[in-house]
Amino acid sequence: MSDSKLIQTKAANRAVLHRVIFRLHFYAGILVAPFVLILAITGAIYLYVTEIEDIAHPDWRFIKEAGPHLPPHKIIEGALAAFPDTVATRVDLPTAPKRTAVVFLTPEIGEPFRVYVDPVSGIANGSFIYGQTLVGFADRMHGSLLMGETGDLIVELASCWTIVLILTGLYLWWPRTPNKVWGVFLPRLGKGRPFWRDLHALTGIWTSGLLLFLILSGLPWASNWGGYLQGIMTSMGVGYPASYRTHMNHDAIETDPVQTLAETTPGISWAMEPAPAPHSEHTHKMPISVKEVSAILEGVGLTTAYRLSLPKDAHDVFTAYTYPDQPEGQRTIHLDQYSGEVINNVGFADYGIGAKTVELGVAIHMGNYFGIPNQLLMLFAALGAAMLSLSGPIMWMKRRKTGLGAPKPLGSNQMIWSVAFLLLALGVIFPTLGITALILFVVERLLLSRIAPVRSWLGLAQ
Repeated sequence: MSDSKLIQTKAANRAVLHRVIFRLHFYAGILVAPFVLILAITGAIYLYVTEIEDIAHPDWRFIKEAGPHLPPHKIIEGALAAFPDTVATRVDLPTAPKRTAVVFLTPEIGEPFRVYVDPVSGIANGSFIYGQTLVGFADRMHGSLLMGETGDLIVELASCWTIVLILTGLYLWWPRTPNKVWGVFLPRLGKGRPFWRDLHALTGIWTSGLLLFLILSGLPWASNWGGYLQGIMTSMGVGYPASYRTHMNHDAIETDPVQTLAETTPGISWAMEPAPAPHSEHTHKMPISVKEVSAILEGVGLTTAYRLSLPKDAHDVFTAYTYPDQPEGQRTIHLDQYSGEVINNVGFADYGIGAKTVELGVAIHMGNYFGIPNQLLMLFAALGAAMLSLSGPIMWMKRRKTGLGAPKPLGSNQMIWSVAFLLLALGVIFPTLGITALILFVVERLLLSRIAPVRSWLGLAQ
């Protein structure tokens, strides 16, 4: 084959591959753009959870007069005095000298709620139902679209397909001529679709790395992929501390529930969620008091800024844990509710390498790890995601003439199968992505392409 024909062949193959990638990018964008916008907005809100709540309720979240803090049992008593027909399930001690404590209460009728308590006076300042706050709404919307397990799966699918969007977008943007600043790293100052195309492409190139990080560090919270990852880590011994696999069943009986810490201790760190929940030893003694618990915790060096979950049944334990901005300070202690015995006492150093990596990623993802610069960096990524999800549809509307406005149909089965193989390879890492990619591929090729009106509307007609 002559050099000129070889060059022409390579150019033709590149053109076909470009069309294949362009169509995949288009379909992925149509599917996930609305969800990316929702995740970007709610994520940006949650980055500033502390600042938002401080502005909304300064009288509740800060103490009026400085002084020594009361012990946990006195703080709980203050909350119960204000709301007598309730049961306390958890207390979060102040994270700073001038901040209030938070007590979690469950009423006989109605939703559980939380109470801000002045740790100096023990007086309840105000109460709230988390899900009815702006931050609580953003949290639930970000994680599950307010749709429970179904919404959680949709968020996971959108996140996985956003990875495809980023990878295909980078390929489409990659310059095929000598690099120029305009149109490659800065938008050209034009009008109409070229401007939106540059804005879309360059927003992607400036934020793609951060967006990939946000997706990969956020996916562990998805129940499906997160469970998949936790299962792998557990089998490899690189997840939660090894001590949880050997010390359980303190004289437990067959009727004892088999639960994880995610079920018994909501709010525990991701690394600890899949760990088997410890049981209290069965005795005929009365449970020890929160006052005794705080004394035991103080004896092992845990004195301030911890969260204490109270036993929910006769099998449960007292669980005290810290959740600081930097996960290296995480610590979890379980106490037998009858004897006060320290069942387990673990920290970040006891985690496997996989759990440590995820916890560090989560801290950065949430804008906590290195303060204001961390928040601004993640905000930049969230704004970039919002811009991409808006500029993409605008480009589509300006480009669309008839039908869906999809790119021209694919012309090379070899190239199609090459991209399908790539998606399946990604599907090994992200199973939900692989399954949905296979379904979409089969539906388009074997079903939609055989229905003339649909084929024409989708741009499948040759």
